[in-house]
Amino acid sequence: MKIQILGPGCAKCSKLMDTAKTAAMELGIACDFEKISDVNQIMGFGVMMTPGLVVDGVVKSVGKVPSLEEMKKLLQ
Repeated sequence: MKIQILGPGCAKCSKLMDTAKTAAMELGIACDFEKISDVNQIMGFGVMMTPGLVVDGVVKSVGKVPSLEEMKKLLQ
């Protein structure tokens, strides 16, 4: 599974990365993580608000940091 975090590197972006890593670990899912901060790449996903969460090329969350339980649902 490939998880991409879209954002400029703000506190919410870091929190989103941490939450995604924790959820993947608790679910036992092997993931590759990528941080994307280039505005043109972010807009290429159709994301206008950060942070954004992309799982296997599909935008799952925009403009917020899901709770750990919400994140687990997004990754399953």
